[in-house]
Order: sequence, then C-alpha cells, then structure tokens
Amino acid sequence: MKKTLLILSAAAMTLGMASCAKDEPISVNEGAAINFRPSLGTRATETTNANLSEITVAGFMGTSQYFNPLLFTKASDGYFESSPEYNWPGDDTELIFYAYSPATPGGTVTLTPDAKTLTGFSPAADIASQVDFITASASGKRSVNETSGVPLTFNHMLSQIEVLAKTDNTAYTYKVTGVRIGENVSKGDFDFTTSSWTLGTDKAYYDETYTTPVTLGAAPVSVMGTEGAAMLIPQTLTPWAPATDASNTAGGAYLAIRLQINTTAGAQVYPFPSDTQCEWAAIPIDKSWEPGKKYVYTLDLTHGAGYVDPHDPQPGTPVLGGPIDFTVSVADWTDSAQDLPMNTGDDKTAD
Repeated sequence: MKKTLLILSAAAMTLGMASCAKDEPISVNEGAAINFRPSLGTRATETTNANLSEITVAGFMGTSQYFNPLLFTKASDGYFESSPEYNWPGDDTELIFYAYSPATPGGTVTLTPDAKTLTGFSPAADIASQVDFITASASGKRSVNETSGVPLTFNHMLSQIEVLAKTDNTAYTYKVTGVRIGENVSKGDFDFTTSSWTLGTDKAYYDETYTTPVTLGAAPVSVMGTEGAAMLIPQTLTPWAPATDASNTAGGAYLAIRLQINTTAGAQVYPFPSDTQCEWAAIPIDKSWEPGKKYVYTLDLTHGAGYVDPHDPQPGTPVLGGPIDFTVSVADWTDSAQDLPMNTGDDKTAD
C-alpha cells in the first residue's frame, strides 16, 4: 500500500553524476490512501455485511476538518475506497472518522468540528420506502491502518418492527390485506457523538396495503405484505386508550391490520356495515423500542379481533363481541289428562 514518488528528471540525473556520487533518487512517503473495512455490529436487519456497498465518511484531525463527508464505495477486494482519495498524514497524526449509511437517510446530516448531527430525520411515509440507518465512528493512523484499513463497526440506529397474526378460531375466516403501525413519534434528531436520539412531538401512522389477502390460521404468518419490516425511530410508547379516547386525540400507540371476517357459513361479520371489503382492526401497544433491536408482534385473533381503528368510523368499537352463549332453563313437566275410548270399530252404541 506504500506509495513512492521517484524524482528522476534528466536534469537531476545529470547533476547527480557531475557533482557527487552519493546523490540518489529521492523516496517520499505520502501515506497510502485511506480505506475502511466495515462490519455490522448488531443483528442484521435491512443493511447487512453482504448488501452494504456504500458508506459516507467524514474525517477530522484534532479540531480541524480533514475531509468533508465523502462517499466510499466497496471495491473488489472488500475495502471501501473514495474518489478522490485522501491519504494518511506522513507524520502519523491520528485521524477521527464518523460514518453512516445510506447517503441520504432523510433529514440533514452535519459532520463538522462543531456539530455531528442528523436533524429533522423522519421515516418514509410508507413502510415499503423505509430504509435502515447505520452509523460508526473510529480512529486511525498510518502506522496502524495504512495496510489493513480502518475497521468500522456499524450499529443500527432505528428499531425494526414486524407484525405477524394467527387464530385458532375455526368458526370464522380471517383475511388480511394490510398492516398499520401508529401513532408513534415521526421526527427526531440524532447525535453521532453519543449515538442518541432527541425526539420531536410530531406523530404519524405508517401502513402498507396489498391486494392478495393473507388468510390466517393456527400458525403465525407475516402480515407485512412484501415488506419484511418497518424501520422507525426508537422511543417509549404510550398506548391508545380505546375505551376513554376512541378517536385517539392523545396520539396513543397501536397496531392494526386491514381485515375481513366471515363466518364459515358465509356471513360477513366485519367490516360493518358489510358494503366494504376490508377495514382496520386495532389493538393498543406500549413498552419501548430500542435502537438496533427487532420487535416481532404476533396478533392472536382466537378470542377477539381488537377495536375499530381510531381513524375509521365508529372508532374504538369492539370488532367482535364476546363469545355467543346461551342461558338455558328447562320447564317442569305438567300433566295433560287425555281420555281415550277403547271402543273398536265394530262396537255399537246402544240406543
């Protein structure tokens, strides 16, 4: 990886022979080009070691900017290299690097000596367009990393959400044509130096719909359509309260599936009224989403189907009531006297 610059002009060679036999060509070490060896430090989600092909890196030398955010592309040898290339300082000065992917994560990236932030980040409105966001930081210098490259261990800074559904209730047929994740904080700022989020106050729901229905059975199946999972901002969730805040004015969190329910005899139970094919059925969720973790929710419709989504007519109404049962009482037997003559057809009644 060492680069050697040989100054061998005709004039220099002539002077060397005429003046002193000890004069030789000059070898100047510029430092090899800076390159990186990325790896994913947490469980693989959307971005993996296999599919990571580009990273953006900014370099710093003390309190000075060594180079602005620059795209490094994966080469055939597995190293990530830039064009134009930047070289290691020959005096072995240590450099500090901050890196991220994708190049346009959403929001504004600032990597300067004074600020290292992503501001105004917001996931794409539809789940199909959401992408992973990974970051890394490292230091390096010529004596250590000139030959081997700088190892960058990336971590996932978003939470991955996947929704499955199942039912053991064979009295109904459940068909799903969409998934919705709401209401959660939809905008935030990220600090590269602390790897932490500062959340905004805006909230949104994210959904994905599809035309080929997923029919539920006893085994859990994904209801994400062709999308494996959503990529959302880590946060602590406050659940929707369908009983007291049916229209969700407080912006509580919930999961919903776009659903049609029919009895096995053929009657459509939901949506009601039955002039539409599918409507959203929701259930509150709480807890926290942490960065770099995948959350798999399994909705069990065996004993119910949640509530009408807060954005639909009749929000908060139970999709199904309780199980149908009967109160049975048996009346006591009562005697009913019946006198039956034993006369045969040949008998004559005396005049």
